[in-house]
Amino acid sequence: MTDFEMEESGSEYESEDNSDAELQAAFERGDLKPGLNVEYYGERQKVNDIAKLLAKTKELRLELPWLERLDMINNPAPLAPELAVQLEKHEQKRANQFKGNAKIPYISPEEDPVLNDFKREMLFHRQAQSAVLEGIPRLHELGIKTRRPDDYFAEMAKSDELMQKVRSNLQAKQQGQAKSERIKQIREQRKMGKMLAKQTKVQREAEKKDMLDKLKKFRKGKLKNLDFLDDAKALEAKQKQSAQNRKQRNKKFGFGGKKKGLKRNTKASAAGLETEGKSRRQRGVKAGASVNKRMGKSRRIKAKGKK
Repeated sequence: MTDFEMEESGSEYESEDNSDAELQAAFERGDLKPGLNVEYYGERQKVNDIAKLLAKTKELRLELPWLERLDMINNPAPLAPELAVQLEKHEQKRANQFKGNAKIPYISPEEDPVLNDFKREMLFHRQAQSAVLEGIPRLHELGIKTRRPDDYFAEMAKSDELMQKVRSNLQAKQQGQAKSERIKQIREQRKMGKMLAKQTKVQREAEKKDMLDKLKKFRKGKLKNLDFLDDAKALEAKQKQSAQNRKQRNKKFGFGGKKKGLKRNTKASAAGLETEGKSRRQRGVKAGASVNKRMGKSRRIKAKGKK
């Protein structure tokens, strides 16, 4: 044990002995009360040894080069035009909120906490921008590269199998969302179609009822002409035309339903086990109908001449 350690241990023992002696003396005087604390009525002496504090600070300070510290003291970068426009829009938005709502007390832009937070964040951004603009050239002067080379390959912290699994999960989630949106749209379309069909039915029933009422009034002599029948005929012709158009569209485009895979071979068709009627129906020919080939042009002309 060194002399310093022996001296330090001796001072600890002396301080403990002194504290015990003080407690014994306080107990004899009757100053001790229930509890572990002892009231001290004397004035505590404050020590502010500046010389020792500065010496200890100098002792703790490490004189490292700037490359190890990377500390900088600089002014904020100039305010960019887009940030100035954004700040102006933000102030205008806050002013409109105060104008449109009387319940919110008016606050000046200098004391507005919302604007102050926005300005503070903008100041942090400008301070960091200024540090980058000044620090990057200093690093280049010291020969420190700040850009990753083009042929640099880094090892991923996670395996490729895990990343593929994550990607597949994300794709499955996106597909599920798209499918859900598509189903929702189809439901809305069906709902709208049912609503339109119901409205059309109600309208037709109302028109039919109106025509019957007018017909009864004509029989009773309350109406002198049958002009309403012309309107009814026009409406009926319009409905027939709509039905005819629907038949034409059905004939051209089909009746809906599944079309995919209708021409695909099956096990029975590949083995030639299907019936003749079924195969002819698939080709658009009714079962039992004879397939007649069209005559040539000369034969058709001769046939017309004989008639």
